[in-house]
Amino acid sequence: MTLHVKLVVDTADAPALAEFWAAALGYVVEDNSALIDSLLAAGRLPPAATAEHGGRRVFRGLAAIRHPEDPYEETTGIGTGRRILFQDVPEPKTVKNRLHLDVHAGEEGREETVARLEGLGARRVEEVDRGPAGHWWVMRDPEGNEFCVA
Repeated sequence: MTLHVKLVVDTADAPALAEFWAAALGYVVEDNSALIDSLLAAGRLPPAATAEHGGRRVFRGLAAIRHPEDPYEETTGIGTGRRILFQDVPEPKTVKNRLHLDVHAGEEGREETVARLEGLGARRVEEVDRGPAGHWWVMRDPEGNEFCVA
């Protein structure tokens, strides 16, 4: 049996980090505003569970991005394919991630991709050159989560 999975990232500001990663990966930030409006209208969601971000209503402390070519539910905005979810947590990040993303740009595109990600708010941490085993940059997203660009 094959299972459907998605990656969930703990955040301090889910909508902002979702926007960073959508721009970094070429993904789309999910628009759940129609779902939120219908839940509010039906009294199934308290207004305190929502917030305003980028001119639309969002779930407070939650955001998601999806691959632009993957299917999604038009009435909810929720992707049914490759997704990354972001959820606010009360505690700050304190140690190295135990899981991270590897962004594959290829030898020719690595420096250009690193520079583009820096322009979005990421920062370089360390360049790693293991010869035939690989060459990559360790970076941090705007909240300090480590990822690699190879």
